[in-house]
Amino acid sequence: MAILFCSDSDPPDAWREVLVAAFPRMPFRVWPDPGRPEDIRYALVWRQPHGLLARLPNLKAVLVLGAGVDSVLDDPQIPDGVPVLRLVEAGMAAPMAEYALLGVLAFQRGLHTYLDRQHAVEWKREPWSPAADWPVGVMGLGVIGAAVARRLAQSGYPVAGWVREDRRIEAVEVFAGRERLGAFLARSRVVVNVLPLTPATRGILDAQAFACMPRGSYVINIGRGAHVADEDLVAALDAGRLGGAMLDVFREEPLPQSHAFWRHPKIVVTPHAAAPTVLEAAATQIVDNIARLERGEPPLGLVDRQRGY
Repeated sequence: MAILFCSDSDPPDAWREVLVAAFPRMPFRVWPDPGRPEDIRYALVWRQPHGLLARLPNLKAVLVLGAGVDSVLDDPQIPDGVPVLRLVEAGMAAPMAEYALLGVLAFQRGLHTYLDRQHAVEWKREPWSPAADWPVGVMGLGVIGAAVARRLAQSGYPVAGWVREDRRIEAVEVFAGRERLGAFLARSRVVVNVLPLTPATRGILDAQAFACMPRGSYVINIGRGAHVADEDLVAALDAGRLGGAMLDVFREEPLPQSHAFWRHPKIVVTPHAAAPTVLEAAATQIVDNIARLERGEPPLGLVDRQRGY
């Protein structure tokens, strides 16, 4: 039985070295050359072509090369009964928290304004306000979202989190349930999105959400591009409803050159760079999960297909 690697962004060589060393009796194959489909026992994927998994009749598990699993679950032909396993943190929490803090600091200290004034050769200071005056809201308090919230709270920001089900995190005010989303947005001068993408969260940052936020507030998206209604975001920025946005994920990646986000003066675009997968940590989890499955033990990071994470 063999392992199939399929990713639109991760080079296979380092993964081949790790997995061949761990499982020398399992050939490592790379899409689009899978060999005999019936030989494939495990599929390591990131944005695999739809229909690929359905062509592997002896597939025992799908191991996703990231924390988000929407690209797998969006495949209408994904085989029933085959477990989908996601990476649990795998070294991504710290860089995600750094990115969120970078964005909040940039908005708090008016960095975008100073960059504009530098280009205009203009010496003029902006009024300063302390972190205590910048309440931040973090959407999603899983392993990564909780790390983001804690890092911001440690930096002096009043932090709240919005989640589906209530939970407790030290120094973080928690708003639980859809009925409390409006109140959460209304108290947040900066909203940081770290939600998983599910049918319930797709397009959640739309005109209605922006209307709940304080005028001149900001959005940082490190969840998934489809959480944001693109046209609504541009309209809210143009109308002054929002003061700015920092976006690392997009509905289509790479972001098309014609997209309005590239040229909007109030938007910072980064190329899905907030937290690249750390090979060592990710490989340790994936090797452990394959070993568990081979021993007949429950794997870690099992995705609930109904919830979408």
